[in-house]
Amino acid sequence: MKKRNTILTILFLSAALSLTACSGTKTADAGNTQYIAEDSKDGQTPDTSTASDTTIDDLYQQENQLFADHDDAWNKAFGLMNKSTADPSGNYADYLSDTVESNKDAFTEDEYKTLTDDIETIRGIEEQIAAIESKDKASDASDQSSETTDASPFKNFSGTDYDGNTVDESLFSNNAVTVVNFWFTGCKPCVAELSRLNELNDTIKSMGGEVIGINTETFDGNEDAIKEAASVLESQGAAYRNLSIDSDSDAGKYASAIMAFPTTILVDRNGAIVGDPMLGGIDNQDNYDTLLKQIQEVIDADNAGK
Repeated sequence: MKKRNTILTILFLSAALSLTACSGTKTADAGNTQYIAEDSKDGQTPDTSTASDTTIDDLYQQENQLFADHDDAWNKAFGLMNKSTADPSGNYADYLSDTVESNKDAFTEDEYKTLTDDIETIRGIEEQIAAIESKDKASDASDQSSETTDASPFKNFSGTDYDGNTVDESLFSNNAVTVVNFWFTGCKPCVAELSRLNELNDTIKSMGGEVIGINTETFDGNEDAIKEAASVLESQGAAYRNLSIDSDSDAGKYASAIMAFPTTILVDRNGAIVGDPMLGGIDNQDNYDTLLKQIQEVIDADNAGK
């Protein structure tokens, strides 16, 4: 399986983010990616075990440079995205184009031209990526065919909350549904939704659910990052549990492959991910309502199985 060494944020790329805040990976599915920045938060070096991976990393960095060069225009574009319209299997360039075209009046003439030109460049890059990935399709398919639900990244889960308390897979088995929100401190859309996530946690507690946060900058017990994340959570009135996990754990690898931030997933009491990841913030009411509906469906299924 190819390993990516870039991460994406749905908004607000800046020079600082390119160093630490946006670090992570981009997966093979190009349909949902937003901003890309090289992974440097944990000192890991890119996996260049194959020539195709190295080439793909280079192509991702070309996309990254486009976003960095025109960050003001792209910040505006990503701010107008609605995660409920995102198709995880869709074409990335088409997704960007649809967003820009549907909000054309929100951009100046120069911004619109910059965005459309960048999108066509990205379309060509994505075609190159797809061609490279097709060469590895047989190998990837073989790897995937051997995977079962036992391979869920939340099986044999372990982590530590910001008070130093250890957490294991019972976190999930004790809940009908666990809402796992992946974020990082420098991600403005991530921070913007923290208070709503706290509200959601209060709402679903009585229903058998819980919200937890995983800040990707706090991997491996990074004390400075934990302190900073805790301060941000407190400033937003968010009291739900946030966890630090090991970067080399299954959950850590899953988080490192996330395409856009914030991303929220639902996990059932068996540790299995239910449905597709949700991209973007739930401070958008439509997104909040959509997520709450999906949570209710998981809880209903859990009750029916008892």
